[in-house]
Amino acid sequence: MVTGVLQADVQANQRVTLIASTEDWAVLEALDAEEAFHAEMERRRRLVSICHAELQDGIGAELALAADQFLVTPIGRIGDTTRALAAGDEIRTVIAGYHWFTDWGRDTMISLEGLTLATGRHPEAGYILRTFAHYIRDGLIPNMFPEGKTEGLYHTADATLWFFHAIHRYVEYTQDRATLRLLLPHLCDIVDCHLRGTRFGIKVDPKDGLLRQGAEGYQLTWMDAKVGDWVVTPRRGKAVEINALWYNALRLLETWTGEERGPKVAASFGEHADRAYESFNRRFWHAEGEYLYDVVDGENGDDPAVRPNQLFAISLAYPVLDQKRWASVVDIVKRKLLTPVGLRSLSPDHPDYKPRYYGDLRARDAAYHQGTVWAWLIGPFVDAYLKLHPGDLATARHALEGFTEHLGQACIGSVSEIFDAEPPYTPRGCIAQAWSIAELVRCWIKTAGSSPEPGLSGLQYAGEHTLK
Repeated sequence: MVTGVLQADVQANQRVTLIASTEDWAVLEALDAEEAFHAEMERRRRLVSICHAELQDGIGAELALAADQFLVTPIGRIGDTTRALAAGDEIRTVIAGYHWFTDWGRDTMISLEGLTLATGRHPEAGYILRTFAHYIRDGLIPNMFPEGKTEGLYHTADATLWFFHAIHRYVEYTQDRATLRLLLPHLCDIVDCHLRGTRFGIKVDPKDGLLRQGAEGYQLTWMDAKVGDWVVTPRRGKAVEINALWYNALRLLETWTGEERGPKVAASFGEHADRAYESFNRRFWHAEGEYLYDVVDGENGDDPAVRPNQLFAISLAYPVLDQKRWASVVDIVKRKLLTPVGLRSLSPDHPDYKPRYYGDLRARDAAYHQGTVWAWLIGPFVDAYLKLHPGDLATARHALEGFTEHLGQACIGSVSEIFDAEPPYTPRGCIAQAWSIAELVRCWIKTAGSSPEPGLSGLQYAGEHTLK
């Protein structure tokens, strides 16, 4: 479909300039074409210069420039703008994907390290975390902010637990204890709400200390496809990654409260973590298959589907899975789910497996988490693999090679949301996805030193491709 045609008659040695922008038109009128070009090139040089060293040249710089596209100034949130100005902050948020996603809590927290911390944009990370803390309701951060709205929707069981992870990475990078102390009361309240029970059936089971979730008609985990009243993968019960995140949050809070409030306060969080650890390893281990159930105590009992969610029991800062079981989990994920552009969302030998993401909306959503490859999942795979094989950077870097080729496909210079589950792994969904880029950025740094970076430098790429 042709959406428009631009025509111009040019003479020899005559220059024709096209300027397109989402900025206020008055901003464009302030500079002529030559000045705008050089201003943009200088902005890109500055962005690359403040990044981690591995992101200042080659593919790394290309990824750093891609990450910039997802950090935006939200329009219409007057309250947020006012609070930011009062605190000396610059209001920022993360667009989950182009062309149709707004800012999502889960995507933001997973993406925060790769988009802001690895790229040297620490103040923006701090602002984003403090802003989400302002929107906590009943122990939950928003799942998403609908376009044009100032209040979020809260139908998520994992975004709030990813909030703990993002804060941990922020504090590790910045040592900003002031922000940690500011957020600590919110974090304690979040855990209390989960212990007592909050919206959408999210509550710790007093029998085993594991976190359950689920409400009719809602999709609360990242596997959140829904068509009309049909929730494709409801996963109601005790989901494996939800409990890995819950354990990780408890251990982080135990550490933080111990440092800030003393051992007596920390002890209660440690006790909850100890109980969750024991129950997790007893309940989630699928002995016959030597991997983890995807859901236990679900609507149809325990779900033995081989999915990538089990990796989070290893990949997070505090792994909930007993270390002696790591090898078999990583092995089955590598054999059944790993592709050159991320992980399949379901094993090919499952009866619900869909090899291609195509067709009408119902057909596409039926395949969305039933085999379709997700690029962002390469992050937890690399984390888990390197915990198991801490010196094998070369193999971990090899898992990223398919993405370097993909940077020249689909949306040039970015990474798609999803891919078909079988060769040629056709890119699908959003043409540029925040957590796809963020996890690739993070893993590029983590696997550094195993191979040279091919291709143009980031500045050459910016000048010779993006701006031509």
